[in-house]
Amino acid sequence: MGEILSGVLIAGSSHVGKTTLAKRLSEALGCTMISTDGLARHPGRPWPEVRLPVAEYYERLSPETIYWFLRVHHENMWPGLKRAIEDGIAAGRRFVLEGSALRPEFVAPFISGRVVGLCLHADSDVLRERMRAEAGYQEAGEAGRSLIDKFIERSLRDNSEMYRAAQENGMRIIDAAEPRALADIVDELVRRASSQTSAKSGAEDR
Repeated sequence: MGEILSGVLIAGSSHVGKTTLAKRLSEALGCTMISTDGLARHPGRPWPEVRLPVAEYYERLSPETIYWFLRVHHENMWPGLKRAIEDGIAAGRRFVLEGSALRPEFVAPFISGRVVGLCLHADSDVLRERMRAEAGYQEAGEAGRSLIDKFIERSLRDNSEMYRAAQENGMRIIDAAEPRALADIVDELVRRASSQTSAKSGAEDR
């Protein structure tokens, strides 16, 4: 029968589709979904309305510093996320956890027969167009575009770093630009969960 599926951890950069996949999986598996965005967000997207602190953050800091702060934010979040994963596994209740703070190098030690780790990735051009479309890039003024460009640059760098880290840590990579690939992983995990449930019920009936 194999180990019972306990958790699914979904990593990936901004706008790669983590929340969408997590919702599909949680609904299909009938389990809880948790997003790291609901725990902390740093520092926010410079759209649709730009708060002054957010504007100043992207205006004043270099791309290197902006990305450094993102990594520090993820490192600061990890102890709490690690406890949440451990608690979810110990409780025996199936869960789906998604977020950019679930960096492959952090979550790799948890991947096992009970916990599935997925890293969503898409080409830079795909993500750039997604973010520009959502941000209303074509309608934004010069100042607004400058802020959006900095957010996009940060996100594309993170997309590349996530991909590299996933490869190095043997984490499964899913092409987020391919609807068939996303549908396949949902079907695969639902079949796995269903077969385990059926096998468990059969064993209990004997």
